[in-house]
Amino acid sequence: MELNKKKILLFADWYEPGYKAGGPIRSCVNFVNNMQSEYSVYVFTTDRDLGSDKPYENIEADRWIRLSDSVYIYYCSPKKLLWKNIREQIISLRPDFIYLNSMFSKYFTIYPLLIIRVAKIKAKIILSPRGMLRDTAIQFKSVKKRTYLTLSKWLGLYRNIYFHVVDAMEMSDVIAHFGNHSRVAVIPNFPAVLADHPSFVKKEIGKLSMVFVGRIHPIKNLGYLLFVLKEILSAVNLSIVGSMEDKSFWESCNKIIKELPSNISVKYLGEIPNHQLAPIISKHHIFILPTKGENFGHAIFEALSQGKPILISNQTPWRNLQQSKVGWDLSLKEPHLFLEAIEQAASFDQQEYNEWSQNAWNYAYNYTSQLHLRTDYLNLFN
Repeated sequence: MELNKKKILLFADWYEPGYKAGGPIRSCVNFVNNMQSEYSVYVFTTDRDLGSDKPYENIEADRWIRLSDSVYIYYCSPKKLLWKNIREQIISLRPDFIYLNSMFSKYFTIYPLLIIRVAKIKAKIILSPRGMLRDTAIQFKSVKKRTYLTLSKWLGLYRNIYFHVVDAMEMSDVIAHFGNHSRVAVIPNFPAVLADHPSFVKKEIGKLSMVFVGRIHPIKNLGYLLFVLKEILSAVNLSIVGSMEDKSFWESCNKIIKELPSNISVKYLGEIPNHQLAPIISKHHIFILPTKGENFGHAIFEALSQGKPILISNQTPWRNLQQSKVGWDLSLKEPHLFLEAIEQAASFDQQEYNEWSQNAWNYAYNYTSQLHLRTDYLNLFN
């Protein structure tokens, strides 16, 4: 049976057991878990986590390792992360599909695209930008990114590929950069498996515990949240979970934390692996992330699946939340709305909080039950 399966070669900068890169890792892991019954999936990735100078423990690098009947992984060391080796893996595997999971990665998108072109590889090429074409993402290192996009279009690197995007907003980003003739498939990411609704957290009027899960980086907008907290009158506890990607940004956030009033308590919990997130999120009343842009937001879905109302920006696929009493998706141009939402959540009594909590879990349940993701993905990888 294995011999008859078509091969998907998936390129990703990071993969399990890594977790510091956040959502993109979860997107790839969930994809592999859901597609391995139909395909042989080969994952080519690095042998260490984001920002780490040490490889994963007890994992052999620079060879294909069989994880299950249909899943293989190659943890590439820095010394083997070369054009020659990447070319060798592509040619020797002869994949039916090549799935790229970054827009600007040198080794995991740009090299494969050039190799495919030069070596005339006959495979269907699918690229998921993972939100990297959004203006709020391009503004970081914008000169390099815009120069690359201009050059790649001139070279025709994207002429014969399919773009996989997760919503209409991301599709508009692709069309804006590559034109109306781009081949684009709009398919949401595979979410995590939904657990039963957890027990309700104790809620007192005037008190609120919030959890922020995201990389310590300007795009996740922690500084914005901290500025909002300066004006909050209720007693609020904020837990911050995320990898320390931008230390200078964290220093600026820390200065704000020290200036917060006594009714606001902030604690940084550090970097936490994905499988340990659920029990931490479950202890809080709401999830908060005023992000400048998410193409899915796995931490957001994790919070919903834990029955947590979410307070997020309107720069994600999760929209129109207030009318269903699931949460708030607000414009970053109006910080007073975030302030009002936090005060509203703090004002909930136990009954009202339980209602919003149950609605959040129901929202996640309805989302998973209404999707036909496997069919959509099978059509794309066809």
